[in-house]
Amino acid sequence: MKKLLLLVLLCSAWSAWGQQSTLRAILQSDAQWYLRDEVLDPSGEFYPDERLLGQGFALFTYTDGDFQAGMRYENYQNVMLGFPPGFRGEGISYRYARLNRDRWNITVGNFYEQFGSGLIFRSYEERGLGLDNAMDGVRIITDMGHGLTVKGVLGRQRLYFGKGEGIVRGLDGEWSLNQVFPSLSEKQFYATVGASFISKFQKSFDPILNLPNNVGAWATRANLSYKNFAWNTEYAYKINDPSYDNGYIYRPGTAFLSTLSYSQKGLGILASVKRIDNMSFRSNRDGQQFDLFINFLPPTTKPHTYALAALYPYATQVNGEMGGQFEINYMIPRGSKLGGKYGTQLSLNTSMANSIDKGFLEDGTRGQKGSMGYTSNAFDFGPIVYFRDVNASVTRKFSKKYKSQVTLFNFEYNKTVLNDGVGDITLLEAPGTDSIINVQAVVWENQIKLPKGQTLRTEFQLALADGFRGDMAMGLAEWTISSDWTLAVQDIYNYGHPSESRRIHYPIISLIHFNGPTRVQIGYGRQQQGIFCVGGVCRVVPPSSGLSFSLTTSL
Repeated sequence: MKKLLLLVLLCSAWSAWGQQSTLRAILQSDAQWYLRDEVLDPSGEFYPDERLLGQGFALFTYTDGDFQAGMRYENYQNVMLGFPPGFRGEGISYRYARLNRDRWNITVGNFYEQFGSGLIFRSYEERGLGLDNAMDGVRIITDMGHGLTVKGVLGRQRLYFGKGEGIVRGLDGEWSLNQVFPSLSEKQFYATVGASFISKFQKSFDPILNLPNNVGAWATRANLSYKNFAWNTEYAYKINDPSYDNGYIYRPGTAFLSTLSYSQKGLGILASVKRIDNMSFRSNRDGQQFDLFINFLPPTTKPHTYALAALYPYATQVNGEMGGQFEINYMIPRGSKLGGKYGTQLSLNTSMANSIDKGFLEDGTRGQKGSMGYTSNAFDFGPIVYFRDVNASVTRKFSKKYKSQVTLFNFEYNKTVLNDGVGDITLLEAPGTDSIINVQAVVWENQIKLPKGQTLRTEFQLALADGFRGDMAMGLAEWTISSDWTLAVQDIYNYGHPSESRRIHYPIISLIHFNGPTRVQIGYGRQQQGIFCVGGVCRVVPPSSGLSFSLTTSL
């Protein structure tokens, strides 16, 4: 409360100097009433003691000229199933004051920031996952002229309603060469280079291992483009950082990410490669789940939004993975025989991820606590297949009122790694014990414009799997009644589950109302157990049944 009163006083004092000021607010509230469902959860293992669980926040932002301040109040009474249980209670979890004047941008309090693609530092929030590693400290950004921007950060990371004990310090520089060499722009060549350094400090009290108190990481990057081509690449290195994630080994970490793309009217091509070796980086070496990650390792797989395809997501393997992605999008010109009156969109995407090569140390061990861990050839793939995804779609608008899309999927999904969380060292010591699920799926989506501004969107999905969840079918109808109301009904039928008792329906009905900036959604139905991922970061979603409510508005 003292921090809140101080913030209000600062805002009031500052507004006396300015001519115009604004105060804005964003509010969100989510809740679910859980019902006992003996078909979905026969033992009641996932049925909460508290029937009504809910959470929400209110973010207030005050702006006056080049000054800005804000705070966010959060309330978890209690947190909904599937979210980290550390979110419990209520309080002001985020507050800051920021001054942006001349060439200086100074923030004190909480802030989010990212260096490059995030390989060594990304502070961000993903509310749908319950992930929030906001920094609490000081951030300074300055434009030094001649295209050079420098950022400095110092502070500790958010840990639910507290802060982690580790201190994070970092410096980042980015230089736009075009501002120094204007002739490059005349030749349609654009170049930006950057470099970053991050270190964490955490005191060690381990009686057996000599753990480093300071752990540093650095990265270099380049973003180049010439006419229709663009190339983005980054390399990162982290010194030895024994932690819970890597089994307390002393091997340094490396990461490499490179993406090449080409685009012109009607055609887009993207290819990327990635290699990660022991790059878990937290401000607490004993952290687990989402807690206190300093960095972010981007996935090189396509995130799927269709329900059945999304049941087989890929989670980035922080201890080591090697893979890539290739995607091409092509629009068959309108007016041609194949393109039709409005043109036809074709899309092909393929991605893969494997373990990295992990050889034995000279003493014949591999992955032992307190050792260098393993040897590795940077150009060799490991023997464990994590993920394969090939998907293709055809989208065509047949008339002003009707549009259709057909998408085909083929997955190889390593359930043992991606769902059960078994590490690669365990599988290397017992080869052939992992379970790879082969999945073929098809989705047919239709969008139909109806009279009086109404629309109807339908989906028909089928997924055939040789294990794990088995075969499933889904139907969805989404009726936009007006600009204010939408009604959606869907049902997933797991008719081919290996266990006969799990061959059940998962129906959901939702009603959504829009009123200016306000969105209200009420839903009722069953949610099946699974893994929910955003950007290669995932959380487990338990099975549940009941009535859900969501409200979002801005003022």
